[in-house]
Parts: sequence; C-alpha cells; structure tokens
Amino acid sequence: MQDVDLLIVPRWIVPVEPHLTVHEDHALVVDGGRIVDLLPADFARQAYRARETLELPNQVVLPGLVNTHTHAAMTLLRGLADDLPLMNWLQDHIWPAEGRHASAAFCRAGVALAAAEMLKGGITCFADQYFFPESTVEVLREASMRALVGVPVLEFPTPWAQNAQGYISRAVDVIEANRTHPLLGFAFAPHAPYTVGDPALERIAMLSHEMDVPIHMHVHETAFEVEDAVAQHGERPFARLKRLGLLSREFMAVHMTQLNDQEIEDCATFGVSIAHCPESNLKLASGFCPVSKLLDAGVNVSIGTDGAASNNDLDLIGEMRTAALLAKGVSGNAAAFPAAQALRAATLGGARALGLEERIGSLERGKAADFIAIDMDQIDSVPMYDLISQTVYATGRDRVTHSYVAGRALMRGRELQTLDESAIKAEARQWQQRIIKGLQA
Repeated sequence: MQDVDLLIVPRWIVPVEPHLTVHEDHALVVDGGRIVDLLPADFARQAYRARETLELPNQVVLPGLVNTHTHAAMTLLRGLADDLPLMNWLQDHIWPAEGRHASAAFCRAGVALAAAEMLKGGITCFADQYFFPESTVEVLREASMRALVGVPVLEFPTPWAQNAQGYISRAVDVIEANRTHPLLGFAFAPHAPYTVGDPALERIAMLSHEMDVPIHMHVHETAFEVEDAVAQHGERPFARLKRLGLLSREFMAVHMTQLNDQEIEDCATFGVSIAHCPESNLKLASGFCPVSKLLDAGVNVSIGTDGAASNNDLDLIGEMRTAALLAKGVSGNAAAFPAAQALRAATLGGARALGLEERIGSLERGKAADFIAIDMDQIDSVPMYDLISQTVYATGRDRVTHSYVAGRALMRGRELQTLDESAIKAEARQWQQRIIKGLQA
C-alpha cells in the first residue's frame, strides 16, 4: 500500500480529457501537489493509504476553471459606469477613475477581492492584465493561487509608467524578478492595437521570443476599432499584428468579435488562442465572437470574464453558459458549442491558451492537482440525465464547495483558507468611499 497526501472520493469525476468522460464512484489520488492516479474508489482504498481522505458523496469533481482574461484590480470599479458603449465607458469614466485612484494599494485591495471571488466560484487560475503587477504578485503569493500576470504596455502616461519604453522596461523587471515562482507565469500585455504603436509592438515581439514570454492583447473588440484603423492606416488591426510578427502560439487575442475568413485562417495557421468574453461583449455591445467558425477551423477558444467593471462579475460558470447559448444564437445552430465543449474551453482550452496545458486543465496522472468540487444535490440539479450539461446549464458558482491548487485547499466547504474574506470586504468598502468622494470632487 502506497502512502499519499490526499484521496478525493466524490460521486462523479469529470476529467475533461478524454473528452465526454464521466467517472462515477472513482477516486482522485494526490501526492506532492500532483495527481498520481484516478481509479475506482474501492481499488483506491486498497492501493493507497492517504494522510487525508476527502469524501464528497454529492459532488462532481472537475479541473479548476481557467479564466483567460481579467483586470482583477478593477473589482473596485464594479458598477461604476454601467450601460455604456466601450469607448465612452473607457475614455469618460474608467480611465479618469484609474488616473485618480490606481496605485499599488488600490491594486492590492482589488486583486484580493477578485481572487476571493474567483476561488469561491471555482476559478483556480486566471490571466490578468493591469497596472502595478507587483501588487498582483504580492496578493497571489499570499493566496497560493495560480495565474498568468500580464504586464501592461501603453503609449500614454498612467500612474504606473509614462510611455511605452517605460512600460516595457518595468515589464521586463517584473518578469525577471518573479519568473521562478511555481504558480505564477507572466505575459507582455500591450493594451490594444489602437493604444500601442509599431515600434513598441515590434520590441514586444522580439522580447517575447527572447524571454519565452507570451503576449496577451485586446484585439478586434469592436467594429469601430477595425473601421477606425482602416480609415486612418488602411489596414485592419489583426493584419497589422501579423505584419509586425506578433502572431504565434504564444499570442492570445482577447475578444475578437470582428473577424473575416482570412483572419480565422491566420489564427489557425499561427496557433493563436482566443479569449472569448461573451458577457462583457454583450454588455458593452461590442459584437459577437464567431466561436463556431473558429472551432471549425481548429482554433483554440478559451473563456474569460473580462474585468468586473465591464461584466460585472467574475463568474466563469455563468460565462460558460452564456458562451454556449450565444454561440447557438449567433450561428443559428442549436448543436453549436455544446456543454462539454464549453467546459473544455473553460478548463483545458484555457490552460492551452496560457501555455499550461501540460500542467493543468484536465485531471490526468502527472498534472498538478488543481481541482474543484460542485454540489449536485440541490433541488435544481434533479433529475440528472447528463452530468456535464447539468453542470453548465443548471449550476451556479455558489454551488462550488472546494477549490484546490497544487493539492492545497484554497477553499473548503465554501470557506476560504488563504484569504481573509471579512477583511477583504471591509477594505473594498473603504475604497468605495474614496472613489465616491473622488467622483464628487
């Protein structure tokens, strides 16, 4: 009998890989932060002696959800400027608020609030893009959460840097200072084609290759973005990125609501991943990402929430449902983006987009033990005909009971283990009062 750290015995396990697989009365075996086995529960009890056994008789265990696009600190701006189109929302409300309040302290408080919300909703890994990434790193080290920290690049001054050269210099410093952390990766995060010039993008492309660091960027978020670029420069933004050498398997394009057939083909050819943010796109009336066409072309599609200032939550279970339903409406095909494919996009597809598919995204031997448990014994979960469909279409994030990263419990029985929920909420309310005073000034 082999000694191991943890034996998880739920009613069901959905490993995501192989696709459509559902195990009943099986056990997940974890040791040293990694999955060492997945086998029938009776055999597991005979073969392994666990230091801890987690019995979950009413739950389904899944890989931890991977949220591939957030601006975590913007939880402090949740609801500040609702029901507005993108450029009005950005230029007249969000950017001025950030100019007044963005700081290391603001980002620490906002990221802590976001991390707590995400862990309580089953998100164990996320890709971020925001100022003061040092503060993001500080919070995530304390939380023991997995993330890809995007270090922003813009042409105009903000509280974090003054110009593109300054952003890139600071980005390199942050990445080099933290890149050995086992749970944290880093990306260059140029904001968008309309906010970053050619010289900076060419420099980022070169550094990405030299440092083996991916690129995370908003692209083709709205029709106006594309039309304005064509009017001013005679070139669509995605074609410009292709010309500048940014497109590769290391490039993640966020939103991508405006795509022609050639651009979809280029995504497949270069191995570009898409971070699909359906609810943010709907709320800002930005357009619809052609998910079905992308998948048919062999493009990797993941799912992101975007920031809480434009969503207004960090709920990837809700986002899966919206993505699945929206794809059907946009394509006119009720079979488009079925539940299992939406779940795959929110787990293994997200891991692939972040370059982590060999480590997370599915429950397989040798991978990190990043997993969640969802209670399926509530009134809205019976009867049960198809577990995966029920999880996507009829489950809420409040039903997540456990969240683990690398075999460590970050939430157990709905209680956060590495973050102080009461203190986080209290600090967020203090920031709310400061922001309200700033609006009244």
